[in-house]
Parts: sequence; C-alpha cells; structure tokens
Amino acid sequence: MLKKFIVAFVLIVSSGSLFANMGDKAEAAYYNTKAVTVAKSHIGVPYRWGGMSPSGFDCSGLVKFSYAKAGRTLNRTAAQMFYGNGYRIYSYIQPGDLMFFAPTKASRPTHVAMYIGNGKMIMASSSKGVMITTTNNPYWHPRYVGTKRV
Repeated sequence: MLKKFIVAFVLIVSSGSLFANMGDKAEAAYYNTKAVTVAKSHIGVPYRWGGMSPSGFDCSGLVKFSYAKAGRTLNRTAAQMFYGNGYRIYSYIQPGDLMFFAPTKASRPTHVAMYIGNGKMIMASSSKGVMITTTNNPYWHPRYVGTKRV
C-alpha cells in the first residue's frame, strides 16, 4: 500500500512540474507576442541614436522598450542583450526572438532586430526608422551572428 502511495505521489509531483514548464513556455510566448505587438505599433517612428522612446528609437532601444511594455527587463545595448539576456536558439526561430548582427562573424553584435514571423523582422534602421524587413535582407543577412529567446 505504501509503495502505491509513493508511486502515485511521485507521478503527481512529476506531472505538476511538467505543467509548470508548460506554464513557463506559455508565459514566455505571451511576453514575446506582446513585445512584437508593441514594436509594430511604432512602425515609422524615426531613428534616434540612444533613443528609447516613441519620439525616437535606436535598434536596442526599440527592443528594450517593447519588452519593457510587455513586462520584461532587458539589457540596454545589442551586445549586452546578446551576452546577458535569454538563451541561444540554433533551429526554429519564433516571433519575439532577438536576431543579432555584427560587422564580422568574429565581432560583438552591434545591431538587434526582433523576429516577427514569416521570414520578417522589425528593427530601428538608421535610414528608415522603425521598419519591417526580411531576414534575408541583402545588407543584414551576411551580418547575422545569432538568435536568442528571452
């Protein structure tokens, strides 16, 4: 009888942690979806170096602002986000994942964009402000250095 009770207890505890992990994934998806929605609502906002508000954004300012509105705090610069936030993604990219770019594969990231799905990303561009472009953009694609999920 005690054996059956212990087995049942272990199964209940195990399934509870399984559901907790599913809750963590759902919570992360909520933050990512919310951050993408916030970023999209600022399309057309002009670029401003060091900008972190709707009056002007730089690339990391847009990402930091969007995630802050979704309830998550991120580091300030693209390099700080790359080395200090989230975890690396090597396969399936999801909306809200952060895509990082650098002048060379060996250098620190100097630009960050947010993947929004369907092969597109949103970013603050110094020439066009907050905009959507494709992930295979001829300028950015060769500078891609990795993706992180927060």
